[in-house]
Amino acid sequence: MVKTRYSGQDKLLLTVGYILLGLFVVAIIVPMIYIVVASFMDPITLQNKGITFDLSKWTTTAYERVMSNSQIWIGFKNAVIYSVVFTAVSVVVTLLAAYPLSRADFKGRGFFNIIFMITMFFGGGLIPTYLVVSNLGLVDSMWAVILPGAFSVWNMTIARTYYRGIPKELREAADVDGANELTFFFKILLPVCTPVIAVLALWQFVGMWNSYFDAMIYINDSARQPLQLVLRSILIQNQPESGMISDMQSTAARAQLAELLKYATIIISSLPLLIMYPFFQKYFDSGIMAGAVKG
Repeated sequence: MVKTRYSGQDKLLLTVGYILLGLFVVAIIVPMIYIVVASFMDPITLQNKGITFDLSKWTTTAYERVMSNSQIWIGFKNAVIYSVVFTAVSVVVTLLAAYPLSRADFKGRGFFNIIFMITMFFGGGLIPTYLVVSNLGLVDSMWAVILPGAFSVWNMTIARTYYRGIPKELREAADVDGANELTFFFKILLPVCTPVIAVLALWQFVGMWNSYFDAMIYINDSARQPLQLVLRSILIQNQPESGMISDMQSTAARAQLAELLKYATIIISSLPLLIMYPFFQKYFDSGIMAGAVKG
């Protein structure tokens, strides 16, 4: 095994890099630990003394009240449905749009690339978009949240670049076997594009899961609101569902429990993403770097 020798400047650069990376990791881990511990804390102890690792001061009251609230479960169900459907629609549209733009023999490829790139810098704005969604009769439906943002030019560019990195011999072999475009795309091309598909799917799922603005604009019925809107009312507007704190007698006790509920809802809303990431991690390097290196 050959031991790498670094110069003084290289060692200094690596040291600075490690320090910055360490600070970055600490800046992420410390708030996470604080939120997890605070979610189990007794409200009075948390307000008066802050967090503590004394398990006798811990309680599951916040989780019990959050889990027993029907609006939380309705929002959770809606968030899962919106995210899954949005991911499926977005990935399908993105892959289909990227394929012809990756072909050198596609006439008008440059024109369509320019049109797509323009949309990355200029948008129609909120009011025109709302008018379009309203005129299509999509207000107060899940399609108002899903369809407007289903196509991402950035994701299309990554998929297009990944297509270009696939050996041309694969297409030539398909032509020899008599495969048409649809057969080649669905049966030959897509199976070798698993890394980029996984990366795009994860990006879109996370984006929709964390999104609340479109739902806040287009969804009025509380039965159709995703978890993010429920979480927003607790975190930003400080308005937890009445059923969570209705049995509390004093105003101070209600405020303390409302503060505790914030941390529990953050943990519960983050669990699906924390569970998903390990399964998609192996696809990141091959999926992202392919779209970053090749032109």
